[in-house]
Amino acid sequence: QVQLVESGGGSVQAGGSLRLSCVASGSPLLLDAMGWYRQAPGKQRELVASISSSSSTTYADSVKGRFTISRDNAKNTVYLQMNSVKPEDTAVYYCHAVTRRIGTPYGRDDYWGQGTQVTVSS
Repeated sequence: QVQLVESGGGSVQAGGSLRLSCVASGSPLLLDAMGWYRQAPGKQRELVASISSSSSTTYADSVKGRFTISRDNAKNTVYLQMNSVKPEDTAVYYCHAVTRRIGTPYGRDDYWGQGTQVTVSS
């Protein structure tokens, strides 16, 4: 079983910056792709950014050029650097991870963190 714990959320003014962190723990822990999703009130959960095991990245159009996803495999941690934030970035941000299975190259499992609130004031 894998547990994901997010941190770094809070309140920030428009134009400011925030860095979210997500630490994965558990045994076995064979992390593959990781990502950040967000859900605003009355909205569906949406992908913000993802990063593969080889550190290739993808971003939602709404955050391109402003947010950066990165990972530190030695620390089992994924980050989301949020710059030039806007009020529309306000949401609960969720960490997501895909894991491999020990003893086989086949199959994947996925896990979610409990979320961290980000509030951007105008």
